Amino acid sequence: MDTLTFLQANGWGGSFPPEVEARATGALEDGSVIVLPNLPFPMTDDEKKLLDPRILAKAKNVSYNPATGRLGGTSCTGAEAELLRLLVARYSESARTLVHNLFPRYRGAVRLERTSLRPAEIAGRASSWRKDDTRLHVDAFPSNPVRGDRIIRVFCNVNPSNRPRVWRLGEPFEKVAARFGPAIARPFPGGAVVMQWLRITKRRRSEYDHIMMGLHDAMKSDTAYQSSTGTAPVEFGAGTTWITFSDSVSHAALSGQHQFEQTFSLPVSGMADEGKSPLRILERLKGRRLA
Repeated sequence: MDTLTFLQANGWGGSFPPEVEARATGALEDGSVIVLPNLPFPMTDDEKKLLDPRILAKAKNVSYNPATGRLGGTSCTGAEAELLRLLVARYSESARTLVHNLFPRYRGAVRLERTSLRPAEIAGRASSWRKDDTRLHVDAFPSNPVRGDRIIRVFCNVNPSNRPRVWRLGEPFEKVAARFGPAIARPFPGGAVVMQWLRITKRRRSEYDHIMMGLHDAMKSDTAYQSSTGTAPVEFGAGTTWITFSDSVSHAALSGQHQFEQTFSLPVSGMADEGKSPLRILERLKGRRLA
């Protein structure tokens, strides 16, 4: 399995030949990162002025909820805030169109989730080990359980100084699960109900979510693992767009500044081969249903 699969796109709204759609879907589900090296996100001069860490409030990124149109995490006000909101909303819609066109099999099942603009430099940012995304990890959401649904993310490097976004990629998900999974204890009986009641989680956490959080934390906290595992740095140049199942692709963002990101969720039933999902892999390893 290739960790990177390179494709060409004819703009954010362009169509793809059936053979490219099939190749993209197969590669994505196999754990590859789909790279579109010549798919920049167009921005006006006024929009490019927003590519500055000054637009951040206390958050590390600007967030946008496509369902409500609400923008968060920014210090911008008035007309500037509205310009920023429209910019991030336009990226969200462009990413949605791209996913629908490149992965038509997912079209009826994939759901649009949060959007973000990340104008701050990753490298050197002070953070706890658990929140340090420069360490290899698989994505899991502490407060928003997915209950087995997949996490698709569409990234785009919009760095105005042509600096790359640098990642490192780790081993396949099944190896991660086999390495760290046995040490993860079963959730405390009733704990998921209590966390939901206390609003620690937005809905009830499944055992799958519990294990995924355990994998995320075990990977990040293991210093020896972090220093001995992973590929050489992978550079995504300015104007590059890339797509991956971030819940199964072990990744670390080493450096880079100015990036858009759109998250999607996909039920495993919407996949071409749900046996390749983390849910089904973990259920095989554990010998029981997890969600």
